[in-house]
Amino acid sequence: MNKTERQLAITLELQRSKVLRAEDLAAQFETSVRTIYRDIQALSEAGVPIVGAPGQGYSLMDGYFLPPVGFTAEEAVALIMGTDFIEQRLDSLYGSVAKTSRRKIEAILPEPVRFESTRVRETMRLLHTSEPVTGIKERDYLGEARRAILERRKLSFTYQKTLPESDGNRKSRREVAPYGLMFIQGNWILIARCDLRQDIRHFRLSRMTELAMLEEPFLVPPGFDLSRYRQKDDRNLQVLVRVNPEIADRILETGNFYMESTEERTDGLLFTFRVRHPEELLPYVLSWGGNVEVLEPESFRCRIREEADKILKRY
Repeated sequence: MNKTERQLAITLELQRSKVLRAEDLAAQFETSVRTIYRDIQALSEAGVPIVGAPGQGYSLMDGYFLPPVGFTAEEAVALIMGTDFIEQRLDSLYGSVAKTSRRKIEAILPEPVRFESTRVRETMRLLHTSEPVTGIKERDYLGEARRAILERRKLSFTYQKTLPESDGNRKSRREVAPYGLMFIQGNWILIARCDLRQDIRHFRLSRMTELAMLEEPFLVPPGFDLSRYRQKDDRNLQVLVRVNPEIADRILETGNFYMESTEERTDGLLFTFRVRHPEELLPYVLSWGGNVEVLEPESFRCRIREEADKILKRY
């Protein structure tokens, strides 16, 4: 980013924010505080009404706005592909908004930029299908959860876990205080405090049924910040799997959440997984068939053998 581009970007940031410190701007634009001081001085000399408050930062004088900003072809592509993603992954309200936003962006682009952005877009595509990438039910639940978060109202739903509880049931009714939504590895996850567990839990929208917004309000705890929130990693059990190198790429491409490391050995590749319960890894190991061998723990080796016996009996 050259000096002119940086100074324009600084003005846009000041227009978007109330007050910004020179240190914050320097970190954002990866430059020195001294350079930011020079940029602010140059902008002021050019007639941009920047107000500096000692100990607080810089702001634009009330009522000052930049004229409409043009987009390069690359910037236009980024915005338009962003609307494609929103249309595919968010609920119907934002899907509709994404369509109108895309039309507006395309309408205001100068002809040369529109032509170039179209040419660039044709070389890059997000997945398009006849059906929404996010399932119809999941999209409806996404909209309902989003409204509950904004209105600070609790949600109720039936949730199906991958593993059964101690009583053998996989389904349970939950009432939760929804704090936010996260898109993780292709799945929408609700971050919420569960009344049943009395703690923050993660819930996949795709595993919910009978979702309903309740009248009961809730308060987000002071200091909770979704952008900084990190789930406690309680995957304490290590699973070692020897893998035939011929399918190693296939396993790596899955981006498996439980995968921790790989190591080359003379007898194959050693994959290390870390899980809460071995059963979480069972469907993956079975899908890899005879190209893998579980080395540890022994109890999981026995579990794989039991499933193999069941399959053999069926055939």
